[in-house]
Amino acid sequence: MNQKNSLGLNSCFLDIKDPIKLFEVWMNEAKRSESNDPNALALATSDLNNFPSVRMVLLKDFNKQGFVFYTNLESQKGNELKKNPKAAMCFHWKSLLRQVRVNGIVKKVTDETADQYYNSRSYESRIGAWASKQSSVLDSRDDLIKSIEDYKKKYKDKNNVPRPNYWSGWILEPSSIEFWLDGNSRIHERLKFTKDDNDEWNRTLLSP
Repeated sequence: MNQKNSLGLNSCFLDIKDPIKLFEVWMNEAKRSESNDPNALALATSDLNNFPSVRMVLLKDFNKQGFVFYTNLESQKGNELKKNPKAAMCFHWKSLLRQVRVNGIVKKVTDETADQYYNSRSYESRIGAWASKQSSVLDSRDDLIKSIEDYKKKYKDKNNVPRPNYWSGWILEPSSIEFWLDGNSRIHERLKFTKDDNDEWNRTLLSP
């Protein structure tokens, strides 16, 4: 029998008023059921002409302040976010027939936070942050391989590769979070949390 919560939704939506806590529950379930990258999300940004672009990135942390990912700040998404900090995320977990949509404003994480995460990465990934000028035109693949080898020679000590000043993280501070569950005959279940002027979350049911 399909258990329902007080809103008449599937019990997987729980009966809590904090969307970050609900997201944590759903993410933990996704980690158990998704075979690859349960933390993958589609990140949407737009330029000053309101032309959108979207790409997959990996969520590296989340808390009550928001959702954190890392990138080259000089990449297309980095440059767009510096000029227009409004962004959106969409998580899709096919194994669970669920998705989560997040809208909000991004801010850069602190240098300390960026350093801590950067130093947790593999040696090859830290070298790659130096070698790849993300989103720039690449004349040939060989040029990239040579750049990687050059930086490996420069930073031979695998325990001492500094973080490039153009590589850091963003935290998306959400203004709304929507939880979606697939339903029979496309009668999906949707629950949207919207933050008000007092930083309180309000819940709303949406039609499928």
